[in-house]
Amino acid sequence: MDLKDQIISERIPRHVAIIMDGNGRWAKKYGKPRVFGHRNGVKAVREITETAADLGVECLTLYAFSTENWNRPRLEVNALMSLLVDTLRIEINSLNENNIRLNAIGDLTKLPKRTYETLMEGIEKTKNNDRMMLNLALNYSGRWEIINAVKKIAQDSKNNLIDAENLTDAVFEKYLTTSGIPDPELLIRTSGEYRLSNYLLWQIAYSELYFAPIYWPDFREEDFYKAIIDFQQRERRFGKTSEQL
Repeated sequence: MDLKDQIISERIPRHVAIIMDGNGRWAKKYGKPRVFGHRNGVKAVREITETAADLGVECLTLYAFSTENWNRPRLEVNALMSLLVDTLRIEINSLNENNIRLNAIGDLTKLPKRTYETLMEGIEKTKNNDRMMLNLALNYSGRWEIINAVKKIAQDSKNNLIDAENLTDAVFEKYLTTSGIPDPELLIRTSGEYRLSNYLLWQIAYSELYFAPIYWPDFREEDFYKAIIDFQQRERRFGKTSEQL
């Protein structure tokens, strides 16, 4: 039995989040510049996006660029922004053919003008697709998102639009960039690192974590299947006992 046949279709996670780590180290392994790794990482994005949609995942959120990534060498940052523009322009037709809607979270207006405009164009052109959402986390960090939400709540409280005494998890979530999107049931990180890197800190409170030992450019369909199978073998208790489930 191949890996795909081992997957239980009724237990596919609605939302899968991925930290796409290891592009630079993958390139170094082959004696190439880091940008070479990022370009090859695009191939993994394409394959995993189509694989997730094929399995019935409703939302796939990819950590594409963190707020901390601005601290990388300027040459690499510029190359990443150009690569994002080129990739979006090339992949829009494929997203439409596969009925996949593009979305993005993060402090998007701080992106370079050309990157921001191309991103918005892609979101607009795919807005009616409903098979799966491909959600890109760009200029994003979990701490930024939480602080940003708190600022909005404080302003709304000042304007008497919200009563702080009635603040609940559900109300708070409406102020997050992921408002309306279910929390990830599964978080995957590649490259063998075991940390969250400031990613979706509120949303992954009860996510199952899966760490793949391979670099992102090598992550393929079969590796995604392994992560889904591992997820389906776990007992998700949410604070309850096994007997209560």
